[in-house]
Amino acid sequence: MKLNVKRTCRIGFAFFGILLLWQVYDSWCPTFLTDLFANRMFGMTSAELKLSDPDKILNVQWLVGIIMAFDNLVALFMLPLFGYMSDKTHTRIGKRMPYILVGTFVAAVAFPFIPLFFHNGNVAGMIITMGIVLIFMMMYRNPAVSLMPDITPKPLRARANGIINIMGYLGGGAATILGVFLKLSDYINVTDRSSKMWIIEIPFLVASLLMIVSVIVLFCSIKENRIKEEIKDELAEGERLAAIAEPATDEGPMPRANRQMLLAILGAEFLWFMSDNAIGTYIGNYVIYYLRASSGATMILTLGGGLASAVGFLVAGGIAEQIGRKWTVSSGLLLSFLALLIMIVVRPTGMVVGENGEYSFPAILYGVWAMKGFGMALVHNCSFPMVVELCTSKQIGKFTGYYYAASMAAQTVTPVLLGLIFVRTLAWGVLPVYSSVLIAFSALVFIFLVRNIRIRKVATTSGLEAFAEDD
Repeated sequence: MKLNVKRTCRIGFAFFGILLLWQVYDSWCPTFLTDLFANRMFGMTSAELKLSDPDKILNVQWLVGIIMAFDNLVALFMLPLFGYMSDKTHTRIGKRMPYILVGTFVAAVAFPFIPLFFHNGNVAGMIITMGIVLIFMMMYRNPAVSLMPDITPKPLRARANGIINIMGYLGGGAATILGVFLKLSDYINVTDRSSKMWIIEIPFLVASLLMIVSVIVLFCSIKENRIKEEIKDELAEGERLAAIAEPATDEGPMPRANRQMLLAILGAEFLWFMSDNAIGTYIGNYVIYYLRASSGATMILTLGGGLASAVGFLVAGGIAEQIGRKWTVSSGLLLSFLALLIMIVVRPTGMVVGENGEYSFPAILYGVWAMKGFGMALVHNCSFPMVVELCTSKQIGKFTGYYYAASMAAQTVTPVLLGLIFVRTLAWGVLPVYSSVLIAFSALVFIFLVRNIRIRKVATTSGLEAFAEDD
């Protein structure tokens, strides 16, 4: 059984667009909102507030958390809905592609208006535009992610998931590089912003353009219906070799052992996404307002973590073949927990290096981010295939919806909860403590409640041989 590497890379263009948009969205929007709410509540920009009374910035984080959680609340319902709808859709271009095309183009057109409304101080316009982008990205996301297991036999999905995640991280890396050269802090920390709008507009425009290019490549190179017909025998053999306690079926209730496995995976996933999203949502503000460093450091941090994640995605499939997916995920969770423990003890350096009174960035965090990135790559690479392993080909969109419902539920709760904790404690240092506790609980759930069912040995090709005769 042979993974078609070239075809999997082409499918990865869907994930490229997803992570590209989310990286720009998560890196810029929380700081946009912090600045707008600081101006509304205290009559000062966040930069002015940081110098006069930095604790007040923490008082607006619960509002930032509510807005940033809203997209996840919408996704909690819409991702399963679009997954179910795409399972039932049959068109000449496939069942996933119509949703991918419409979702991408509408989101790409709306995306550059977010910084435009922010620059003009239009809170309502910015939030409404964020909502439009998110709704249409939900239309895109579930079908795009479901496309890989649709046309990949079950024993090969961990390796395939590694490839499409690397493609996704290339998208995230492109957004991060933009942030290195177009520093958000160079806009946020100045008094006269009238001539600085290009700093925040260009990343959104570039992201939209690259999303459109990526979906055109995907549409032109992946013909869903033809590929499924060509590999139907391999897909059937993959069903027989699935790493599950009981065979998956379209008829009747889900077997008890499979249902227990699904609930355990989703429960652990809920906890690790609460942890990871807390870091992802607030790290930009953590760097700017607590470490008082340049936002460019956040981008370098993210880029380093992304490179480590790419390495993790490259090796995760091979590790899973040796020790099983359960212990691969568990190892990743424990490694991420160790990284967050180190982050707890990191403090601002106090060494002024920037023109705006910025401090130097604590170098140890680069190592922490690489460790966490590698660990979470092991987690994400194997956990999604474990969920779709438990269903038949007719239910992939539905089970992808379950996977994302758990993650989005976590990401709905965690920004608001942590925002309220910030208000209570007035301490940025609770961020790594909060995340480390949650990641520890997720590891305990996964280790003690998820069974390690190994995929039966199948003949697979790897290395350069895997590229031979690929279409």
